[in-house]
Formats: sequence, C-alpha cells, structure tokens
Amino acid sequence: MIDQDVTQTNTLRRIDITVRPASRFPVPISDGYSVYSALLGVLETVDAEVSARIHDSPLGSLHNSGLQGVFGDSERSFHKTLLPDQTYQLTLGVIDPADTEIFQALVNAVVLEGDCIELSHGELHVEQLESANTTQRELLDQAGELTDPTIELSFETATCIEEAGEITTMFPHRGAVFSSLVGKWNRSAPDTLELDLSRSEIEANVIEKPDVRTYDTHSVLVNRVENEDGETRNLFRQGFTGDCAYEFKDASESVENAVTALGLFVEYSGVGSSVARGCGATTVAVSDG
Repeated sequence: MIDQDVTQTNTLRRIDITVRPASRFPVPISDGYSVYSALLGVLETVDAEVSARIHDSPLGSLHNSGLQGVFGDSERSFHKTLLPDQTYQLTLGVIDPADTEIFQALVNAVVLEGDCIELSHGELHVEQLESANTTQRELLDQAGELTDPTIELSFETATCIEEAGEITTMFPHRGAVFSSLVGKWNRSAPDTLELDLSRSEIEANVIEKPDVRTYDTHSVLVNRVENEDGETRNLFRQGFTGDCAYEFKDASESVENAVTALGLFVEYSGVGSSVARGCGATTVAVSDG
C-alpha cells in the first residue's frame, strides 16, 4: 500500500473541550451549524481576517463534533435544551497542514475569550480542554501491531456521504464509509503515505455488522445562504447515525492494516461531508483477536 521505510508525515490534531451552559437554553437538534458559527464569532474577536476568510465556506479538513451529552426537551420546534447541571463534549479536529494555523487560531480564541462560547440563546463556559496529536505514520504503525482487528465505529452525528449523482448513502456500508476516509486520508497525507486502496478491495475484504438497535436517519441543517431574491435559504444534508462493527474476510495484511488505520483516523477527520458543521462525528474502538 505504501513505502514502509518513509518517515515523512503530517501531524493530525484534535482537541476535546468540556463545556457547561451558563443557563438553561435551547439549541437546534442538529447543533453543529450553530456551534460552527459560534466558533467563527469567537475567532473574529481574535483574528477578524482569518474569520472572514473562512466564514462562507467550511474548512477543508476541520472536524466539529457539535455538542455531545444529555439534553432536555424544548417547546421550540426542532430544538433541544441545554441543561446547566450537565456538561457537554465538543471535539475539534484538523487533518490538513494547510488548516493547522486556522485551527490553532480557533483554539486560542476559545481560550483567550474568557473561556466562553456564545450561542444564539446562551453561553457555554469552557471547563476543560484536552489535546491529542498523532500522525498517519503512527496510525499505520498502530494498525500493523494488530493481528485480527475488529473496528467498531459509532456514528454519533448525521453522517452524510454523497456519492455518484450527489445521492447520499443512508447506511454505514463498508464501501461508502472507508472510501470517504481514503479520500480524506490521501488529501491530507504526504505523497509517500497515500493509501492505494480501491473501493472494490474494501468491499471484497471487509464485512459490516450494523447494530440495528442504534441505527437512524436524519436530515440536518448545515448552512444558510441567500438566493437571488435576497431571501435566506436553509441547506440540509441527509445522513445516518448508529453503531457498526467492521471485520475482515480473506484480507491481505496490507488491506487489513490500511482499513484499520482509517478506522483509527476517523476521530480526527470525521466521515463524509459537512464535518466542519457537525456532521459525521464518529468515535472508534478497535479490538484484536
């Protein structure tokens, strides 16, 4: 798949933020877009030029998980309620070195601006930040240490994988999921660490075992734009959530290592489109044997 002797690599970065709402207030059910806008608002106070540059188009490799935690019901349609006696997790990741400067500016903005993220109806106070860095070389090495891995992916927010003809895949099919990850990996990796892994190889050697008890589908807001009449138009994407395990059948060592590395990569990259606006947030657990 790759030249195993090459050491050139890029750093993948992730920061896990624990926040607590200052009061009880509503947020949209698909809150990733609101969180993205709030982060840009914080960034604008620190670096207006950078904020303006990225405001109308998502960062190519920024991953924003949206808020993860326990929510209350809301009287507002299509909303849920943040609870001040709960904490919420927000993960930000970046995989492309071209976006690292902006990612660092976002992190600095959150820290510098009174440890607070301001949403439309209330504030989130930052209680804790934890960072994690790795490289694609390290992920490949980690995958290579496993002999019979099972990759368990939890698709926590709507995962929107657009394929031929802009048709969205609404199921965690092995070909769609890992082809999306191959694209993200190869767009961010040095040439020497790109994966030569085809969809046909994935489909012939990987088995998906979805947990039907957790599977669901969604239509989520990812952006608001003005049409030719100056009216605001909501843009939606369709996707799925749920848990799915992936195992191997008659796979070569190189295919097995590449797919496992992609599974480990997912917490930095997200899966599918609109990951900067909260889609495709996914966690991974890899077991051996």
